[in-house]
Amino acid sequence: MQPTYNDGDWLFVRWIDANISGLERKSIIVIERDEQPGIFLVKRIQKFHSGRYWVEGDSQESTDSRQWGWISPHEIRAKVLFRYWKSKH
Repeated sequence: MQPTYNDGDWLFVRWIDANISGLERKSIIVIERDEQPGIFLVKRIQKFHSGRYWVEGDSQESTDSRQWGWISPHEIRAKVLFRYWKSKH
């Protein structure tokens, strides 16, 4: 599958504090794993279970919940609202 976002795309996000309302299945989010502070990853929510989230990238090669398992809500930093990219001329 082709990635939804590519290098050079600008993402407009809504940063999340303690309130995580508005997240649903297929929402695209920015996460920061406890094990990798300072590294922000873009993933898609696939499932919810007991207040935790299963997230996957759009590529089969993506590192995501298929390796990590369920993530905690506090690891979700932002919800992606839309993408902006410049035309190449």
